[in-house]
Amino acid sequence: MNLLALLLTLAVAVSSTLLIVATRGAGRQGGGSGGYLLDLSEVAFLSGGPARVVDTALTRMHTDGRLTIGGPGIVALQRAEAHDAVERAVLQEMAAAPSGALSTLRAAVMRHPAVQEIGDGLASRGLLIAPDESRGRRRWGLVLGIGSLIGLPVSIALTVVQYALLDAFADLPVPFVVKMLPAILTGAVVGFSTAAAARSRITRAGRQVAANYRTANAHVADPAHLVAAHGLRALPDPVLQGQLADAARHQPFLRPSSGSTTSPVTANAFIPVLWCAGTSPGGGGCGGSTGGGGDSGPGSTCSSGSSCSSGSSCSSSSGSSCSSGSSCGGGSSCGSSS
Repeated sequence: MNLLALLLTLAVAVSSTLLIVATRGAGRQGGGSGGYLLDLSEVAFLSGGPARVVDTALTRMHTDGRLTIGGPGIVALQRAEAHDAVERAVLQEMAAAPSGALSTLRAAVMRHPAVQEIGDGLASRGLLIAPDESRGRRRWGLVLGIGSLIGLPVSIALTVVQYALLDAFADLPVPFVVKMLPAILTGAVVGFSTAAAARSRITRAGRQVAANYRTANAHVADPAHLVAAHGLRALPDPVLQGQLADAARHQPFLRPSSGSTTSPVTANAFIPVLWCAGTSPGGGGCGGSTGGGGDSGPGSTCSSGSSCSSGSSCSSSSGSSCSSGSSCGGGSSCGSSS
C-alpha cells in the first residue's frame, strides 16, 4: 500500500506540474512586436470576438447614415459605401440577403472570412490563442481533475480492504485514504482550474494591449469606438443598443452554450463568439448556426449546433467537439459561444 500510494502521488505531482507550466506558457504568449492593435475591428475582436466586430461596423455605418435600422430589426441601406473589409462584408451579405433582417445579417457577417481572419491575425501575433491550441490542455486538466475525484472513493475502498486483511494483533497502519488525500486534493484543484483557464482565448499580452487601448482612448466618445472597446452596454443610443442586443439574443438557429449565462448587454469581458481559427480567404467563413453575445467574457465555449461550411478550413476548438455535436468542415470543431 505504501508503494502504491507513493507511485500515485508522484504521478499526480508530475502531471500537475507539467500542466501548470503548459498553462502559464500559453498565457504568456505574445508581447514584443505583436503587442499592438492596427484598427478598431481588431480592438473589437480582442475585446468581444466576431460578434462585437459586427456590432462595431453596424454602429459606425448607422451613425454616419449609410444604413438605418428600424423596428422590428430591419436594416435598410442608404449609401453603398464601405471603409474597410468588415463593412464590405456587411454590404456583401446585405446584397445576398435582401430581407434585411438584422439578426440574419449579423450572423452572416460574423461567419464571413473578413471577420474570421481578424482573429487569425491576432493569434499569429500572440494576442489570442487559437481554439485548437488549448484543446489538449483542457482535456488533460479534466482527466486529472475527474481522475482525482474518482480516486477518493477508490482510496476509501482500498482502506477498507487494507484493514480487513490486517492481522488481529498487528499495529494499525496509516489509512491508505489519508496517504492519498493530499494528491487527490492537489489533482482536483489543479486539474479543474487549468481546464477552466484553457477555455480562455485571450493571452496575458492580449489583455494588456486591450487595457492599454481603453486607457489611452478613454476620452473618445465615438459610438463605434465605445462599442468596440466596451460593448453594447456603452452605446449611447438606447434604441440602437436595444436592436443590436435583441438581434444577438435571436440569432437564427441559436442554441445557448452550456458555459454562457450572461446576456449580450450585461457580460463584460472576452469570449470569441464563433471564431473558427484558420479560415482561409475566400473559403466561405464559418457556416451553420451562430452564437450571440456581443459583450462576452474572458473565456470560450462551443456553441451548440453550430458548424463550419465545407468551404472553410476551421481548426478545432478547445474540445474535441462542440457541446451538441457541432463540427467544422473536415471533422474539426468550432470555438463559439452564445
